[in-house]
Amino acid sequence: MAAIPLRSLIGDLDPTACKLHCAVWDGTDHPIDVLSRSWDEWVGWNRWRGTRDDFNRQFICSLARDRSNPTHWLFGGVFEVTGRRPTPGEGSYDIVLRDDLMGAFIKRLVVQFKPSGRAVRLNMETYLDRMGVVSVLELPYAGEPFPGHDQINHTLGVLEVAVKQDWGDWRGALQHMKGVYVIHDEETGKPYVGSACGDTGIWARWCVYVDSLHGGNAALRELVGQEGADYARANLRFALLEFWSMRTTDEHVLERESYWKNVLMSRRFGLNRN
Repeated sequence: MAAIPLRSLIGDLDPTACKLHCAVWDGTDHPIDVLSRSWDEWVGWNRWRGTRDDFNRQFICSLARDRSNPTHWLFGGVFEVTGRRPTPGEGSYDIVLRDDLMGAFIKRLVVQFKPSGRAVRLNMETYLDRMGVVSVLELPYAGEPFPGHDQINHTLGVLEVAVKQDWGDWRGALQHMKGVYVIHDEETGKPYVGSACGDTGIWARWCVYVDSLHGGNAALRELVGQEGADYARANLRFALLEFWSMRTTDEHVLERESYWKNVLMSRRFGLNRN
């Protein structure tokens, strides 16, 4: 079935008077996370100017690239440019949201297209007929949906966003579960096996990693000290090996943790010290 063309949804918006702002990862944040966590911060992204006056038209149609699929974009609103300053940097454009132009679709409309080249500020009419509707979310996007306990394969950086934005379905699925997890250093392949037991569910245990970047583990603390916080966020990847209800005995959890340390040889070749 052919995708619904975006052109059918833009209403009175004149594409020849509009620039696309295809916001991409800036080295620190994924734009889709910025859009979901802070509207003011997202507006700031749309006010930023480089050395050229790229937003040189009346309107900006803003899109935030999906973290996992680079051809998918979450709609972030249509802004009217009401003032410009020649100095590059933050706040160089004065903008106001035009809620009358596709306002109902903000943080709900997902479109698909692939810009040519690396430019992220594009003339809308050039690309409009290549842009199709992937979906319209029932509720505004508020974070990546929980993939299932057996489908977690996420970096510490993504977990940090989940914790700081309090992704409710993630917290709800993990806070009342014990489990054994593995953390791999993607750069070296070395594993670390850990567990969440006692009164601490998986969510609370992983929150400790978000706060400290190493969870209090000696080898991980050394790794983060040597390579830095950005390395940890990008390269420490989490997965659940087993998970149980909070009624499961701690003895069972610790036995399974030891089993997985042996299976993955994480004491001999990985990051476990005991």
